[in-house]
Amino acid sequence: MIGYVKGRVLSFSDGAVLLENNGIGYEITCSASVYGRLVNDMEGEVYTYMAVKEDGVSLYGFSGQEEKNMFLSLISVSGVGPKMGIAILSGMNLKDLMVKIATGDVKGLSSVKGLGKKTAERIILELKEKMGASGGEQLNATAGADTSAAVSELASGDEDAAVALMGLGFTRGECVKALKAARAAGAETAEQLISYALKHIK
Repeated sequence: MIGYVKGRVLSFSDGAVLLENNGIGYEITCSASVYGRLVNDMEGEVYTYMAVKEDGVSLYGFSGQEEKNMFLSLISVSGVGPKMGIAILSGMNLKDLMVKIATGDVKGLSSVKGLGKKTAERIILELKEKMGASGGEQLNATAGADTSAAVSELASGDEDAAVALMGLGFTRGECVKALKAARAAGAETAEQLISYALKHIK
């Protein structure tokens, strides 16, 4: 399994680059952000996913493990293949994608070229449930464990936003701080809260 490649760009076309490493050229289909960076610098590194099918082997490249993990989550959804996964990651930045999934924004997600409403609904249904499940487990595990001001009670209705954020891998303390700051900045809806938190969690 090839999980990472670093080297110089020999050629590029239509979202794919030929990245040379130690005399071997790897043809990698990249998300838009990675493709732009590699083409601009003519060298760089990518985290990769190798898809093996009957008709051949393909490599897909990502900016980091977080983007790769989102890709793996996307292609776990029925009807979403690697090409569509790359198209979704290329259609919006990672944090915007997380917000749309966490808040159930079908219209925003289906704005990606080639992604229909039904598939967008399926992505949100399956991935939002996964986020909610993992966030809920963490919420139960940490509830009452930390009595500091940082994890004091959230405003009414913000627990769902906290669960969604924790499902994305953030700690409860990080979520509470970010959500309180979001409220103070004027965020009101779940989408505004999560969007603000994703941009400001450190």
